Amino acid sequence: MNLLKKIFIAVLIITAIAGCKKLDIVPTDRFSDATFWKVDANVYNALYNNYHLIYNDGLYFSAEALSDNAYSRAGDVAIISGGNATASTGKFAGDWSNYYSDIKSCNEFLTFVNQNTTLSKDVLNRMIAETRFLRAFAHFNLTKWYGDVPLVTDNITPDEAKVIARTPKADVIKFILSELDAALPYLPSKDQLAVSENGRITKGAALALEARVLLYQGDRMADVVTVCEKLINNQTANGTYSLNPSYTALFSDKVVNKTNNETILSLQYVPTTPLSWSDFFDFAPLSVGGRVISMSPTQELVNDYIMLNGKAITDATSGYDENNPYVNRDPRFTATIVYDGYKWDNGGGVNGTSKTIYIKPGSDPSDKNGIPGGPDEYVGDRESSSPTGYYWRKYFDPNAQASYVSGLNLHLFRYAEILLDYAEAKNSLGQMNATIWNQTIGALRARAGFTDPGALNYPTTGDMTAIIRRERRVELALEGLRVDDIRRWKIAEVVMNGYAHGARFSGDFTTDNGYIRAQKRQFNPSRDYLWAIPANDLSLDKNLTQNPGY
Repeated sequence: MNLLKKIFIAVLIITAIAGCKKLDIVPTDRFSDATFWKVDANVYNALYNNYHLIYNDGLYFSAEALSDNAYSRAGDVAIISGGNATASTGKFAGDWSNYYSDIKSCNEFLTFVNQNTTLSKDVLNRMIAETRFLRAFAHFNLTKWYGDVPLVTDNITPDEAKVIARTPKADVIKFILSELDAALPYLPSKDQLAVSENGRITKGAALALEARVLLYQGDRMADVVTVCEKLINNQTANGTYSLNPSYTALFSDKVVNKTNNETILSLQYVPTTPLSWSDFFDFAPLSVGGRVISMSPTQELVNDYIMLNGKAITDATSGYDENNPYVNRDPRFTATIVYDGYKWDNGGGVNGTSKTIYIKPGSDPSDKNGIPGGPDEYVGDRESSSPTGYYWRKYFDPNAQASYVSGLNLHLFRYAEILLDYAEAKNSLGQMNATIWNQTIGALRARAGFTDPGALNYPTTGDMTAIIRRERRVELALEGLRVDDIRRWKIAEVVMNGYAHGARFSGDFTTDNGYIRAQKRQFNPSRDYLWAIPANDLSLDKNLTQNPGY
């Protein structure tokens, strides 16, 4: 991929040099715009470069710490979640640059690809459809964070980029949806993909993105239902999807993770550098191969895992015991989060050994006289221990190389999300009933391992909106979507104000009943629902304007 980027840079340089000559002579010893796209392998490499730019593991995981699911003790995500960001905050500029780099690459592809005369029309149409999806996805991520953003649909020059203005978000969304509709007829269904093409964009991916875009608008729920039903009820045309029998295997098993009927689109990795990721190295407990703990689950996330009987821990009849809090909980809890007394199974991998993880201060039998200091125990600000008293388990790769270098895919869209989208949309329209419940929330809970009728049966009492939102949170934890949800539901001003907590290990029961205060968070609803347009881009483009409050 680095070589390909150099090729693109070389092409741009060659083009600039050629433009200064009086004669337009095509070079014979190197690629130019007139020759690069005529080579089939170059076209495929250019397409794969667009895929490479779509997203990355850093964006995927860091989003959790921008929500109430996780806490990161350092870096820009800590600054943002703490309410201290400015227009000069690096992540604002970095994400903006990432998405526009992908858009630039896609626009170059769409501008020049028809110069190729040897690939079939069907192949080219499919490649163009994939690229339009990727460009739509980048624009969606931009408008999700920044609101009104420049809509770039042509291969503009640097000078043109310096005078482009922001496009109203409604128009950007309209463009995204039209692009997906235009791409859909030229994309194969999942069932039509060759094994060697696993990971390429399909009709299912286009529909899944369309459902997400519509859902996030808040006022298009009938359209969300229509799109979801295409994936649920018309699988002959759009691909065969279902919930994988094992929730855990989706994120850990090297075969299931890459080939299953639940994945709609994933970031593709292999267990070799540079096509791998190693974030888990800073998520795992020290005693099983972890390093510096960069991001930890919060107590707020832990509290949303219901009991096996289907009741929330706040229900006085649930059987929840604050002094023994991790028993009889939603099975996805153990599949996602490491807690005190966790029975860690390394699955036969090279990282660590099967063992009990001791986190509560003084709980490790290897401690002398009950003095805290075990490798995984909570000890204030020690970088090698979790600042919340919890570690991640989801996306643990038992086949990872040293330092948790992993080749597991990271799921961008799963069928589980479609079921959650569908449940939320139907409920918002007043159409939730036992049939929809069994098809969505009930099915997700059955797959998770619930057996108690209290958890599986359609509830006739209670707040259905809260139930669906809680289900979405725990099902999709550590997949980067919680921050989107709290922003589109306009609850970030509630859940991101005050302290992010950790386990009940602080030792001070007069403050928050002994739960660790991990970070004081602030969220200004008049400012923080939008990110700042990067200060440097404002200085370069006189037609850009800043979001309120920055």
